[in-house]
Amino acid sequence: MWRVLLNWLISAVALIVVSYVVPGFYLRGFLAALWAAVVIGFVNATLGAFLKFVTLPLSILTLGIFWLVINAIMLELASFFSPSFRIAGFGAAFIGAIVLAIVQMLLRWLLLPKREY
Repeated sequence: MWRVLLNWLISAVALIVVSYVVPGFYLRGFLAALWAAVVIGFVNATLGAFLKFVTLPLSILTLGIFWLVINAIMLELASFFSPSFRIAGFGAAFIGAIVLAIVQMLLRWLLLPKREY
């Protein structure tokens, strides 16, 4: 359970970092980042999974680059459902998706303990 909460906090902190780095990516504060992390997770788990499955052949042809486009679309859709999280346009969403993935990866590598199998 604590791992889920830590992942949620890491996602919120990553969103805050992205809002400072990417122009056109706006958050109103930490509570907004927490809510946006929940909305992004929900959108990615439902519609994002479906879109990634449907566009799998195109993603294979582009060596996975097209999934960045899907992630940008998911970020824009999540900003529609969260009133204190806004993205100015598709360019900001695309760059934000790339930066968000990198920041989340780095934070998880730094903060989460390694799993013992």
